[in-house]
Amino acid sequence: MVVLVVATASDPASIGPAAAFLAMPGWSPGPPFAEGMESFTNGDVRLLKHERGIVDEDHLDHRWQEATGEVVSEVIFFSKHTAVSNRPALTVHPIGVPHLREDETPPQGGAPGWAAIPNPRIGPWLRLMQKVAAGQGLVPEFEITLEATHHGPVTNTPTMFLEIGSTEEYWGRQDAAQAIALVMWKGLGLEDGNAIGNWQRNGEKVLLGIGGGHYAPRHMDIVIKDGVWVGHLLSGYSLPMETPAQVNGKTCAVGGMWKHSIKVSYEATKAAFPEGEIIAHLDHKSFKGWQKNAITSYLQEQNIRVGKPNDFL
Repeated sequence: MVVLVVATASDPASIGPAAAFLAMPGWSPGPPFAEGMESFTNGDVRLLKHERGIVDEDHLDHRWQEATGEVVSEVIFFSKHTAVSNRPALTVHPIGVPHLREDETPPQGGAPGWAAIPNPRIGPWLRLMQKVAAGQGLVPEFEITLEATHHGPVTNTPTMFLEIGSTEEYWGRQDAAQAIALVMWKGLGLEDGNAIGNWQRNGEKVLLGIGGGHYAPRHMDIVIKDGVWVGHLLSGYSLPMETPAQVNGKTCAVGGMWKHSIKVSYEATKAAFPEGEIIAHLDHKSFKGWQKNAITSYLQEQNIRVGKPNDFL
C-alpha cells in the first residue's frame, strides 16, 4: 500500500510544497505513469506531479494502481486557497460536492452528489499544522484552519487537501511551502517512522460537522483539542433546504438536497473510520428553527447520534 501525494506545476501553492518535500532526504525517481506526469518515491510515499488544474484529474488512485500495480491507501493534494478576506492561511479539508443535483455541473471538479472518503488524518494533522506553523514563525500572520467539504477531483480512497492561502503573494511563500512539507514529513512518519493520524479501529468518536460557515468555527473549537477525529464538514451551502410550504395549516416536508448531502457524507465518514462511532455536531446558531428541527428529525430517523462538544473530548 502506498500514499499518493499529488501536486500540479500550474499552481505555485502546489508545486512549492512539492519541491520542499522533494528536497528532503530519501527520494528517488518513481515509475512511469502518464504523459506529462512525473513521479517520485520515498519509502511507501509516492509524489505525482502533473500540469493540469489540481481538481481536473479524476481517479488518480485507481489509475496509479492500474499503471504500477501498487494499491493506494490514501491521497493528499497540495493546492492554493482563495478567500474574500485575502487572509494568509494554511488549511486542511475533506472534499466532495454532496449537495449538487445530478443535473448540476460542479464548478471545481468532483461528481454531483458525491463525497470522497475523508482522510482520517485531517484532525490530527490540523493540530500538527498548528504546531509546525508556530515553530516556523508563521503564526499569528497565518491562520491555521479547517475548511468545509468542497470541490473535487473524484477519488476512491481517503483523501484530503492541504492548502496555502489566500492570494498570489502567499501562494509562493517559501516558508509556507516548507511548513506544508514538514507536516507531510512528520505526519507520514518519514522523519522517525512514527506516522500521525493512523486510525486504529478502536471505537473512538468521530465528528461529522453539520452547519456553520466555510471555516467551520464551531467544529474547529472541538477539533483543535487533542485526540479528536473529524470526517466531513458540511457548511450551510452544502445543505440546500427549501422553505416548507403550509398546506391546510400543516407544514410540508423540507425539500432540497440536504438529506442526500448528510447521508452520503455520513456514509463516507463511516467508511473512513471503520468501527468508529460517527457523531453529528451541529452549529445550532447557524440554523433557523425549522431547519434545525428538520435536520435533527432526519438524523434521528437515520440513527445518527447528535453530540455536544464534551461528547468528543
